[in-house]
Amino acid sequence: MAATDRSRDERERQVAAAAVRYGAAGDERRAVERQQDAGVAFPDSEEALAARAARLLERHAVSPAMVVEAVRAEPLAATAAYERILGVSKELQAWSFLPRGSRAARTVARISVRENGRELPLGTGFLVSPSLLMTNHHVLTDADASRQCFVEFDAQVTVDNTPQAPTRLELDPDAFFAADERLDFALVFVASGPDGRPPGETFGWNRLSAQTGKLVIGEPVNVIGHPMGRLKEIAVRDNMLQTRLDDFLHYRTDTEPGNSGSPVFNDQWEVVALHHSGVPRTDDQGRVLRQDGKVWRPGDGDDAIDWVANEGVRISSILKHLAALPRTSPQPSPLDGLGPEAGLAQARAAAAPAPAPVVAAPPPAPERASARAGLRARDGAFGGDRHLVFLHGRSQEGKDPEKLRRAWAAGLNQGLVRAGLPPVDPADVWFPYYGDRLAQALTAHEAVPHVVEAPTATAAEVVAPSAPSARAVYEEIIGEAALKWNMPQERQLATEGFGLGDLVGALQKRLSWLAARSDLDAWAIALIFRDVAAYLDDARPVREEILNCVLEAVPDSGEVVLVSHSLGTVVGLDLTTRLSPGVSVVHLTTAGSPLGLDSVYSRLLVGGPKRPDMVADWFNVWCPNDAVAIGCPLADDWADGLTDLAVINARDRAHSIVEYLSHTDVARSVGSRLAL
Repeated sequence: MAATDRSRDERERQVAAAAVRYGAAGDERRAVERQQDAGVAFPDSEEALAARAARLLERHAVSPAMVVEAVRAEPLAATAAYERILGVSKELQAWSFLPRGSRAARTVARISVRENGRELPLGTGFLVSPSLLMTNHHVLTDADASRQCFVEFDAQVTVDNTPQAPTRLELDPDAFFAADERLDFALVFVASGPDGRPPGETFGWNRLSAQTGKLVIGEPVNVIGHPMGRLKEIAVRDNMLQTRLDDFLHYRTDTEPGNSGSPVFNDQWEVVALHHSGVPRTDDQGRVLRQDGKVWRPGDGDDAIDWVANEGVRISSILKHLAALPRTSPQPSPLDGLGPEAGLAQARAAAAPAPAPVVAAPPPAPERASARAGLRARDGAFGGDRHLVFLHGRSQEGKDPEKLRRAWAAGLNQGLVRAGLPPVDPADVWFPYYGDRLAQALTAHEAVPHVVEAPTATAAEVVAPSAPSARAVYEEIIGEAALKWNMPQERQLATEGFGLGDLVGALQKRLSWLAARSDLDAWAIALIFRDVAAYLDDARPVREEILNCVLEAVPDSGEVVLVSHSLGTVVGLDLTTRLSPGVSVVHLTTAGSPLGLDSVYSRLLVGGPKRPDMVADWFNVWCPNDAVAIGCPLADDWADGLTDLAVINARDRAHSIVEYLSHTDVARSVGSRLAL
């Protein structure tokens, strides 16, 4: 059977099942309609309203000033206060609603099949990780069907309403394919394009969340897709959630059959459901009716059906299904790219067998031999008296230093070639590696193991250091970063009977603010600042352990061209006070640096924002969407001729060192120092 025939038959079964579920939910739907007729805007449970209000506040989806105005006029019961907050969110949208929607739309692709020498549209899909595309099972029924299909991103019109040239990519079900007929979803790997990059690095992807609070009954939804295979279209806000079942949502929106596989978004552009079927009007015998009231026949076409609603599969239900899939290999899975809020990592950890009891033994010494060593450059590179040193940031534990050195060199070489300069050989680069030592030091010096059992724990709760001194530094860094990014001063958002301060912790609110303004998520920001705080915590010897580790693999004479990133920029400034007297001068490059924060530079060994005498010149590169570089440009605080350069990195790679180094001006700065 042809793929289009299988897809049509499967879709008809899904339409019939949706009609049955819609009919069974009739009493619930009519109860909702009665409440709405009585003036209740959001006829949902108090628990659902509270979770939704908390999520809106936590992610700064509503203006704090408007929330104050909405709840302060009169004493309100909790439910009424929640509804006021949701009302503010529903009625007025920030300017960012449109560009964020445009960003979400780039993740959506048209799916087509090659059949009998023709290319026929099948449906819609959207990226949920750098390489995974989600659609309906009735669109991609199995791996074999996927092999015949391809996807097209940017199949749309431009702002001038002229067709845009789409980007066509192949599906690779052999790399990953998972599907479920009842939940009508399929997840398939998308092959990289000619540039070798996963599609998500070009078009972005949607972070799926298993957490509650993304939508309540009465709120609008937005659907982006390719109805009937046409160029990309969007149904925005002229619709609302009607009923919420265990695994499905019913909502009103003007969609067509080609929208199968489209993402259903809330107003914050979070995916709440996978659109999979229209709901037809049926008679007492369950037969589908036409718009003229007659029984529909297959030859009548879908346009003749009297559609009364639409049905989507809840994203939380799909994530639960994926979390229950057996893991057949200890190797990383493409599912790992779905991100922390998807809950798959926690589910796998909970399902893993408990480790055997371990007899108490002394902890491994930080300097144990198993820690990977840094890499020295080969003799004679760059004339023998000039040395190129790469100093990495956090989250490098367990990685191969040689692979890291090659990745950095590859990024730099991209920029050097563009700048017309000769590339560097990775073997000519010094690569002090402290990733394992940092992980060991953090483990050894945490006062109490930090364990969070709640599956919906926030980044602030999970990541915060347990040692009081380190936590104080961590909170200071995040607080200063949020203020530098113009987070409104916290106000007392409490009225009689309702305390908004209880909904969201202050620290998590600041992290969420930083995440909302940047291309990094709250977890990434929290982890980076956690390690910076641990390094700067004078009550713990982490700093000394890291510096001693780095000094084992840096040159002890000549000129040093030091390129550092993230936490490595902090380590690098300290390192300039410890280098051998034989080192005559340092040419410094910093990328994605937090050195513009007073809470960071005031704790450096150089004693504040004072460029060390050994540093002859300093080039700092930063991306405005990189929350770690929130204190940049550094010249605002650091004197003495510091050069700043702002660059735009690819979405979701705002903090990537490879992305930073591949910019022509950055590479030219490094390359020119090597050729002095």
